[in-house]
Amino acid sequence: MGIYDETLIIYMGDNGYLFGEHGLIDKRVAYETSSRVPMLMQCPDLIEGGTVVEEVVANIDIAPTVMEAMGLKTPAHMDGRSFLPLASGEEIPWRDWFLYVYYWEPNYPMTPTHFSLRGDRYKFTTYYGLYDTDELFDIEADPMEQNNLIHDPAYAELHLEMEATLYEMMDELGGMDIPMNPRKGARRVERLRNKGGTEAADFPEAFIVDEPLREILK
Repeated sequence: MGIYDETLIIYMGDNGYLFGEHGLIDKRVAYETSSRVPMLMQCPDLIEGGTVVEEVVANIDIAPTVMEAMGLKTPAHMDGRSFLPLASGEEIPWRDWFLYVYYWEPNYPMTPTHFSLRGDRYKFTTYYGLYDTDELFDIEADPMEQNNLIHDPAYAELHLEMEATLYEMMDELGGMDIPMNPRKGARRVERLRNKGGTEAADFPEAFIVDEPLREILK
């Protein structure tokens, strides 16, 4: 048709299930292994080959990007933004943080309600329910998210700043009311654990303290 150079092609993958990373199996967690997906774009008239967008973009940005390529304006009710200018090499103001929100579902009881704030370098995640510690990762220095900095005094100020920003964004977007999701499909939560299955891991040494609880809580 003679329109190859002006045709925007976007190729993406799905965030598939984990295979034991972080000791988990689900796909709804905020870890990089689960939340990052491959994406390739091509449009010779707009994008130079080999360009890499370093800013944090997400699937909510795809539709606005396609609309801008079509010459349309993004409707006000859409959360995402077009990153076509970034892909075209332009320097434009971009989001400092990306907010991830997941509410517990009866069909996937292994993944608790949790909220995460993802920036260019740091990620803060807070959990409700199953987990007893929040997480702070330096993704640049620790891309596999193995070193939780949440209890490191050197990152205490950053922790509090990111936590405050997370709840400010949650409040602004109306996410502070936790919904009760009805059960859908098979009743997976009723399946029993295999008595001959793998035993639970030992309790992490980092969380074992010798001081009496009342002293810790002072």
